Amino acid sequence: MKTDTIGARIRYWRMRRSGMTQAVLAGLAGVSQSYISQVESGRKTIDRRSTLVAVAAALQVTVADLLGQGTEPGDPARDSAAECVPAIWSALIEIEDGERRPSTRGRDELAGDISRSDQLRTRSNYPAMARLLPGLLLDAAAVDGAVLAQVAYQASTFLRHLGYRHLALNAARVAVSAAEEVEDPAWIGASRFAYAQSLPIESAPLAARAADRSLVGLQADAADERVRQMLGQLHLSAALTSTVSGRPDVARDHLAEAAREAATLGDPPDGAGFNGCGFGPTNVKLWEMSIAAESGEPGRVIELSRTVRPQVLVATNRQMSYWLDLGRALADTGRRDAEALAAFVRAEQAAPVPFALNPLAQGAVVAMAQRARRRAIPDDLRVLAGRMGINLPP
Repeated sequence: MKTDTIGARIRYWRMRRSGMTQAVLAGLAGVSQSYISQVESGRKTIDRRSTLVAVAAALQVTVADLLGQGTEPGDPARDSAAECVPAIWSALIEIEDGERRPSTRGRDELAGDISRSDQLRTRSNYPAMARLLPGLLLDAAAVDGAVLAQVAYQASTFLRHLGYRHLALNAARVAVSAAEEVEDPAWIGASRFAYAQSLPIESAPLAARAADRSLVGLQADAADERVRQMLGQLHLSAALTSTVSGRPDVARDHLAEAAREAATLGDPPDGAGFNGCGFGPTNVKLWEMSIAAESGEPGRVIELSRTVRPQVLVATNRQMSYWLDLGRALADTGRRDAEALAAFVRAEQAAPVPFALNPLAQGAVVAMAQRARRRAIPDDLRVLAGRMGINLPP
């Protein structure tokens, strides 16, 4: 059985559960039987993380099992980056075990390579970044905690975007330990943000609590602008995870705090800010769009999109997030698929690798193709699907 879409994986795991019916799965997950039927057939996609958590729990699998993250080969960019994952894992184990090798780079060379890796992260060039990380991690560990915190943060981001959340969590823990060792509050904030981001979707309540604890711990250092940026990012993370956890009031409070902080800071002049997080009014609006999508408010996503200029930020994955959320919102009713396709093309142009690897993007494209089959699948949609590794019927 082909299991290259979320719907196909749901059907696969449902059939593995002694022939569990769609009606039983729907009852356990708190959705309708017709919804499960449409998701399994590819006519609908699951847009909300909370629904993914409910369906995965009903099937007694992880959300990662449903998304196929970190397990399914086929995308050339992902496969190229994934070749280096074992070496990155080995480096993380060595560092966590307390071993330190002599650095193979001088400080200037190391700083240059770390900067290069960060630029690759900003451009979402994960294959090139992957080749740098194993050696960078080991050399950074030989220098000092602040340097290691930065590289481990980069590794955590890389691993999470490729679907290796368990390893991303390891890298985030290395970053937290390194930053705490040198008592650098800005990097403590950044590494704890990476930790919250790396937790599996099922652990959204834990991620929200972790962000809350970090916010309390960093208040004493809020005079540092870098710390304020990370306080803002932690509020955004807590807002999204609280939404996933079904706590909209808490989410609104965190979002309001982030907006207040952003209003005083403004968008970073270089479009990046501390650690490339891009915290400011534009990034707050992008997170607000994602939160509206998670809340099942596609109209609100479209409304917010009219007030955002994503090109203000240099990180290509933030620009991709804008176009992806907008495309999914436009595709929600099935009546604006042409506009949705245009948005998805813009998302792919912004960051081809993460877009192709994004399960929600894949599901949306498949659903659009299923709707188009009654007529004829547009050439643009077929080309886009092909670049994402999705095989559409002739």
